[in-house]
Amino acid sequence: MKTYYGDRQKCYKCYRPLSSCMCKYIDAFDTNTKFIILMHPKEFKKVKNNTGHFTHQSLINSELFVGIDFSQHKKINEIISTHDSYILFPSPHAINLSCTNLISQKSLNGKKIAIFLIDSTWACTKKIFNVSENLKKLQHLSFDTSRTSEYKIKQQPHSNYLSTIESTLVVLELLNAWEVEKIEEESLNGFLEPFYKMVEYQQKLIENPISHAVRFKKRTICYMKPNGKTSTHSIAL
Repeated sequence: MKTYYGDRQKCYKCYRPLSSCMCKYIDAFDTNTKFIILMHPKEFKKVKNNTGHFTHQSLINSELFVGIDFSQHKKINEIISTHDSYILFPSPHAINLSCTNLISQKSLNGKKIAIFLIDSTWACTKKIFNVSENLKKLQHLSFDTSRTSEYKIKQQPHSNYLSTIESTLVVLELLNAWEVEKIEEESLNGFLEPFYKMVEYQQKLIENPISHAVRFKKRTICYMKPNGKTSTHSIAL
């Protein structure tokens, strides 16, 4: 996309402008567990600070879907029917992954584990959960952690609220601890690298605003002169 101050072409992997693409910091790895990221349309548009795309790119065995009501979503219902499926959603009856091994929760039916993650604000997350009948049937999953969010460019409702990618890392670490996964420590240590680099980049723009970091558009203004003739000129907005 051409703008007043240059080219704002987009990377269609991380969905950020090419000038701030974070793909080079992503080192994807495979998992036994399947991760499904359900992204609210409003979150999909937040190209500057969305972490759902990073999560999806970093996990080979993952899928990402955008929407609100997934009740009749053919692919999602297929995943639910062929996997032991859970949804990361805090509730009084949620299975606490910090003290429970998921493998011990199910009979040995040969199904692999699938974990659904809703990538959105808390208000939009509840909206997705409330209208998606298939998600309501899934067992809730939660965890305990002392980790605080490193999302320094975004104000979280509470200090213990984590972004999608930060929450996923906690889940991955716990699955490793229960030997559900055997992910290399190096992969876990580098999982948040694109997130850290994105936060660092956005902080620099906030601290040192520069004209080409802002997208300007040319707009043509048409007005009528006192003599009845029209005139036009362009301004930058």
